[in-house]
Amino acid sequence: MLLLFMALFSATLVAACSHDDNPAAGDEGKVAEIVERGTLLVGTTGDYRPLSFRESDGAYWGFGIEVAQAIANSLGVKTEFVPTSWPTLTADVLAEPQKFDFAIGGITITAARKETMLMSEGYLANGKTILCRASEADRFRSLADIDQPKVRVMVNPGGLNEKFANENLTHSVIIVHQKNEEIPSLIAAGEADVMITEITEAPYYVQTDTRLAAPLLSQPFTHGEIGVLMQQGQEDLLQKVNQTIQQMKKDGSLQRLHEKYGLVYAY
Repeated sequence: MLLLFMALFSATLVAACSHDDNPAAGDEGKVAEIVERGTLLVGTTGDYRPLSFRESDGAYWGFGIEVAQAIANSLGVKTEFVPTSWPTLTADVLAEPQKFDFAIGGITITAARKETMLMSEGYLANGKTILCRASEADRFRSLADIDQPKVRVMVNPGGLNEKFANENLTHSVIIVHQKNEEIPSLIAAGEADVMITEITEAPYYVQTDTRLAAPLLSQPFTHGEIGVLMQQGQEDLLQKVNQTIQQMKKDGSLQRLHEKYGLVYAY
């Protein structure tokens, strides 16, 4: 009887150790699912330079794209980008069956999102600001200057930019334009006066279009961070994402990304 007990105990111990040594074993856990698939499915809008942008040939580039690739590398898998949009972002994250493993690219960490989804720790500081024509930079020095009946404010639909405008600009003319990446050129062309955007996005357009200015860049209306968004119940994936972000902060690769894309490093 003693010999039988020892044999059963040894077999159980070996099985447990084998499972611990192989995180992809069995069907348990989101990370194991991704490793078995061999591909990390990443939802991204592809309309938010320089964080996530999709070129006409289908190629993606940007700060968030490189963070996603670093996460995939840490898992030992390939990356596949799946289109989403700001109006459908929450529904796409919560969809069953899942459309992707997580979403990335300009997604602000908010209490509302964390009520129904999981969000990683921040990897990029963020805040609301404006783009306007360079010739009118002196016209807009405060939120009160923008919140005027004759000021046309353009935003993309479904995201926090539209929400901010609706809550804070009750006297301005709010214009919703479907394609976020087209708004800066429309501002420059005089189709609207101000774009509500982020301190992560505005510098790119100021650097690439001399007709534009961001006069309140150093005085953002809000302060926050950008993170990775995913379904609840994926705590193992959340842990892996946070570990990768922490490692990128520690080894300097996150700071190098900030420098590459002309963004202020806040960590």
